[in-house]
Amino acid sequence: MTKTISCSDAGKDCKWSASSDSEEELMKKVTEHVLAEHKEIELNAESISSIKSLIKEI
Repeated sequence: MTKTISCSDAGKDCKWSASSDSEEELMKKVTEHVLAEHKEIELNAESISSIKSLIKEI
């Protein structure tokens, strides 16, 4: 199944979204986006867990 996530899933006013066949690859894309566009978000165990809870399977 394809895994998807978007910033709007987290309540952000951002049109970014991504999808991948693996959670690992999707989280790489999320990390790149957060570091580039959402510097206010600290990527720690708590925020990563919250982000992973927003991943949808389609």
